[in-house]
Amino acid sequence: MHDLDAQRSRAETPRVLKFHAPEIVFGPDSLGEVAHATCRLGGVRPMLVTDSGLIESGWAGQLVDLLVAQGLDPQVWSALTPNPKDVEIEAGHGYYAENGCDVLVAIGGGSVMDAAKGIAILAGNGGRILDYEGVDQATRPIPPLVMVPTTSGTGADVSQFCIVTDTARSTKITILGRAFVPDITVIDPMLLTTMPEWLNAATGLDALTHGIEAFVSLGHNQLTDHHALRAITMVMSQLARTIDEPTDMAARGSMAQASLEAGLAFTNAILGATHAMSHQVGGLLDLPHGVINGVLLPHVIRFNAAEDPLPYVAIATSLGLPEGRARPEEAAMAVAERVDRLARQVGVPTGLAQIGVRESDLDVLATNALHDACMSTNPRSATHREMVDLFRSAL
Repeated sequence: MHDLDAQRSRAETPRVLKFHAPEIVFGPDSLGEVAHATCRLGGVRPMLVTDSGLIESGWAGQLVDLLVAQGLDPQVWSALTPNPKDVEIEAGHGYYAENGCDVLVAIGGGSVMDAAKGIAILAGNGGRILDYEGVDQATRPIPPLVMVPTTSGTGADVSQFCIVTDTARSTKITILGRAFVPDITVIDPMLLTTMPEWLNAATGLDALTHGIEAFVSLGHNQLTDHHALRAITMVMSQLARTIDEPTDMAARGSMAQASLEAGLAFTNAILGATHAMSHQVGGLLDLPHGVINGVLLPHVIRFNAAEDPLPYVAIATSLGLPEGRARPEEAAMAVAERVDRLARQVGVPTGLAQIGVRESDLDVLATNALHDACMSTNPRSATHREMVDLFRSAL
């Protein structure tokens, strides 16, 4: 594997690299650090962004108590749904302004953290959230962000991405900018134990997709490759165990780290066609992002490998697949098969048709996917016809 990595690095022109990451607090029982982090960022009336599930689990209430004990006056907002909608984020910004909030603290999964980022964008820049689609469209500073992930996979707590559902067009938009990398992320594996099994599977597959897409991305570099490979191997070895043994804290800790490492990789290397496609299906059908990734990823691996299978050799080797010593084409196919097998093992559907995608949807899905920011770093470009065929292969 190391020889392949070295060979890959030597083939590239040396360049100046930038690696963006928040301050990271990691470990069991680290939730108490959130209040200290909020104070250090100047918080007095933090806006705590969460959802109904986190309120029911008790984690949001526990965090409120910790913030209050630190002398803070938290304002709790939870009026959002999975795959946060433009109208919800704008309503959240209204709440932020009306209550005179300062620091934004998000406790939840990717939807909660993306909503908090969206609210921060509007707090600093005004307007409508859809105005900021694309790269670096928000030019004014945003309020401080503290993230507390409760799922193991989205990477939103360390990434420069903010994904928002455009309700008028039934699609997802990607807002991208280095300013959206949170200030501090507090990762407590204990918070992962209350995830429902389907969400555990979905977010774990999201982390796997982040690792694989970051490793083969046109934007990869020697600072991201290590994180990507570690994330891939950790998800492959630990995700199923967290489903079979939900209270195994060693496995939970590994998945929390896998999510973190995958996030560090993809926020700096960006992603690829799987995410470009998944954003469109998720926007159309309002379905869990990680589940869609689990369906699409093996097909995208095969599509990309048809042009250049070499990057998948290192992945196959890191996973201990015997095909890692075979021809690159065989290694890539083995990786796709291994991903497909894990997706089946954790209960992901075998095709997009099973989750509601129809043949008549493919043309619009393909058009929108080709315009997604993640497509710019996919290692293989695609025509509209190729993208339609790729979606069809996943039906």
